[in-house]
Amino acid sequence: MWLNPRLCVAGALSNIESRLKVAEEEKDKQQPEKPAEPPKPAAPPAGEPKAAVPKPPPPPPGAKPAVPPKPKGPQQEPWSSPLVDAIKQKFGGEFIKSYSFLGQNQIELKHDRIAEVMTFLRDNEIVPFNYLVDETAVHWPKTEEFEIVYILYSFSKNEQVRVKVRIKEWQPIESVAGVWTTADWLEREVYDMFGVQYANHPNLKRILLPEDWVGYPLRKDYNIRLQDVEWVRKHLGIESGQKYYVGEARDEDEGYTTPTD
Repeated sequence: MWLNPRLCVAGALSNIESRLKVAEEEKDKQQPEKPAEPPKPAAPPAGEPKAAVPKPPPPPPGAKPAVPPKPKGPQQEPWSSPLVDAIKQKFGGEFIKSYSFLGQNQIELKHDRIAEVMTFLRDNEIVPFNYLVDETAVHWPKTEEFEIVYILYSFSKNEQVRVKVRIKEWQPIESVAGVWTTADWLEREVYDMFGVQYANHPNLKRILLPEDWVGYPLRKDYNIRLQDVEWVRKHLGIESGQKYYVGEARDEDEGYTTPTD
């Protein structure tokens, strides 16, 4: 029997389309249905104000506002070395602690045998510190103390260390000018600016200020506006431009009041 080829092709295409349609319907049935979107709030009519956003309730009476914690600053890190071990072994009673702070190695000691310890630090074979870079002080008026700071350097090892000791304001400390000659002028400056007394110093006198100057300018309880009116009048023959905290200023002007700013 003869068949029309056009009718055969059309029938085949119709069959394929029906199968694809059935496959798509089955796929749609397997997919989960999408949740319905919540309805959007209706916009207020034109000309009417928008609804105010509710504010959080106020804190209860007497409650302190929350303050964020302060970020932690640099912390001391433990530091030890053969040199520290040698100091502990030789001067055990003088040693307090050793640590590293911001990459700087530091040793805290008692002040009683400071000249002996410094001689050891200069002459030891582990790290010989043959140069005193600086010697200065820090004033702690609340505890009536000075912190004496020595900065030492070793040329052969290219290492640096800070040595710290504490004394009371009225306590003398042994000079290390016999260990490093640079300590002569450095200790005179500490004496001049802080009033630290160095025992056995070869020439302990002021190096920046006149010998008869009153007070020690780098002490924290030395007011920055203080002017030695008497010294200016005596040596320069003029009246001081500053009369803060001076009783005679009130004698010259009854309306004078001590500045507090």
